[in-house]
Amino acid sequence: MTAPDSLPFAALLEENLASASPDLLRAMVKTFAEAMLSADVDRTCGGEYGRPGEERVNSRNGYRHRGWDTRVGTIDLAIPRVRSGSY
Repeated sequence: MTAPDSLPFAALLEENLASASPDLLRAMVKTFAEAMLSADVDRTCGGEYGRPGEERVNSRNGYRHRGWDTRVGTIDLAIPRVRSGSY
């Protein structure tokens, strides 16, 4: 048995793809880039966000926002910060 969707994903996707809005592409690029940055910081810190561990060498300390110019327009990225050192 699967859990019911909290959002009607298929309907939202169909509606947005039908309109072919550049905003959809910007949102998808932003989500993908932030997920990649988060995964890289998890690797750098030695553990996932919110999970303490003995192998952890650093921890997160919020985000800084930077504009990223792309072909689909400027995207505001939330770049993770770390407590010690730089990322």
